[in-house]
Amino acid sequence: RKMARGPKKHMKRVRAPKSWMLDKMGGVYATRSLTGPHRLRESIPLHTILRYKLKYALSNSEATTILKDKTNEVLVDGKIRREPKYPVGLMDVVTIPKTGDQFRILYDIKGRFNVHPIGEEGQRPLMSYRRRKFSPVSLMVITSMKPAG
Repeated sequence: RKMARGPKKHMKRVRAPKSWMLDKMGGVYATRSLTGPHRLRESIPLHTILRYKLKYALSNSEATTILKDKTNEVLVDGKIRREPKYPVGLMDVVTIPKTGDQFRILYDIKGRFNVHPIGEEGQRPLMSYRRRKFSPVSLMVITSMKPAG
């Protein structure tokens, strides 16, 4: 057998992080995040947020069309992002000006990604975090730095 060449570009749905809450019978593959500001296991692709969390799209092609269309704008932390695989992580703010919605990406008590709607105060981050780990009793512990801003 030969060794694998280069970075992995695909991800099976069953191997996707449990924090994404994807059903295992919904297809074969899941959208794999690109390398970026967050690690693979601590982020969720922008495409997955639009399709599965916010329910703005019914299919992969619809979610890609929403992101790639020049008239639509999807902002992550105030910057326009058109890449469907862009990794969105903890405390990031997703803004959709066309609908007037703002969401903050948070974890729930069981460590799953939760899209929390916010108001106008949403552009300012609540805090910066340094590390995320699990305690011996499987509770998520987040080590934070001093509040940003």
